[in-house]
Amino acid sequence: MGGSVRAESNVGGKLTVRSMPESLAAEAAVLGSMLIDPRCIADVIELFSEGGREAFYRIEHQHIFDGLIALYEKNKGEGIDAVLLRDELEKRKVLEEVGGAEYIGRILDSVPSAASVEYYAGIVKEKMLLRELIAAASGILDEAYSQSGEAREMLDDAERRIFAVTDKNISGNAVLLKDLVARAYELIEKRSGSHVTGLATGYHELDDLTCGLQRGEMIIVAGRPSMGKTSLALNIAEHVGVQEEIPVAVFSLEMGRQQLAERFLCSISEVDAQLVRKGMLDTEHYQKLVDACGTLSDAPVFIDDTSSLTPLELRAKARRLKSTHDIQCVIVDYLQLMHVGGRVESRQQEITTISRYLKSLARELNIPVVVLSQLNRSPEGREKHTPRMSDLRESGSIEQDADMVILLHREDYYHRGEQEYEQNNTAELIIAKQRNGPTGTVPLIFREKITRFENASRVEQESAPF
Repeated sequence: MGGSVRAESNVGGKLTVRSMPESLAAEAAVLGSMLIDPRCIADVIELFSEGGREAFYRIEHQHIFDGLIALYEKNKGEGIDAVLLRDELEKRKVLEEVGGAEYIGRILDSVPSAASVEYYAGIVKEKMLLRELIAAASGILDEAYSQSGEAREMLDDAERRIFAVTDKNISGNAVLLKDLVARAYELIEKRSGSHVTGLATGYHELDDLTCGLQRGEMIIVAGRPSMGKTSLALNIAEHVGVQEEIPVAVFSLEMGRQQLAERFLCSISEVDAQLVRKGMLDTEHYQKLVDACGTLSDAPVFIDDTSSLTPLELRAKARRLKSTHDIQCVIVDYLQLMHVGGRVESRQQEITTISRYLKSLARELNIPVVVLSQLNRSPEGREKHTPRMSDLRESGSIEQDADMVILLHREDYYHRGEQEYEQNNTAELIIAKQRNGPTGTVPLIFREKITRFENASRVEQESAPF
């Protein structure tokens, strides 16, 4: 029989040898229960989930577990006994290694029934998680002592290792269909007449063109300063978090959380932001703001206004929000305000690194990551000021990494004071790149006083005569 493996650690200059967490008695009880009543095998498989055979510390128990699972699959969950298990282990040439028929008999005698299998399996899983935690911590220690990389990168890797262990402790439970149908019908109603497969932005033509914000994709929203990038991003966050009630995280490196909260309130209440700043509000305004507070009070919108955020720190924060609140979208405002920390060859190389981190974040969390970005001054030298993808500032690999590039343009911004453009509040979302779909242009209306973009079709309908 295999001996007990021990872990060595060097703490305070002293070498210590410790036994790894295990409960061989609980392992034997689980295997005995599976043999006594094969109906509980499915419960054990579900509880161990990804752990499987690794949940068992003793190699002999791993072999027996493999044999039981093989019989369970062959016999469709029925007709499993000690004789069949012995034959299966003999075919696998591990019968003698596990202790022969005698040890199988001892396992059978270790429990009187399978009634407590979940209790014993819980003990086995807990010991497995402790071993996984020790392995992760040992790897973190080894990497730190080696001093082979930058501390920030090591911290990121350490967090990834710990989260990998945490994920093994998360298991879903089956629920009654009756508890799901109401929500399912609600979603069907929302999607009625739509082919949106990702997160809806609330801008119908944009959603029609893109099928929504897709999982695992990085979406760049770029524009010149004061075009309304932040307003557009917050409007999308509002639709996702408030209208759809889907958790969304906003990382703002430019504006503080209170400023953002005011923008949300003005957008939803449709109260002039300038009046709010100046304190020139009447009773009606206050009532609208109170109503907006009620609308926002339960919205799963998370705001982080850390101004000097590195990609590693952002990824760590997003991981925690994903783990604790299951966020389904991340919005970053904006890319050029981020720095990697430490020494870099050039700003372009730094932007390239940041872009790669944000792209990998979208893939790792399997959610859309919307990144705001500045454009250079090139549009100002053109007659129509229409931006192009090549205008992306310090672009590096942004164009290459992005799954979608949206350029925000408002021609009226360049003609302030000109009578021809006085009532022109149109805006364009130019889809300059879409890896899995067509390019095109989406018209919007910008209501600057309440910092809100709206569907052009909706505004036209509201202003049309009866």
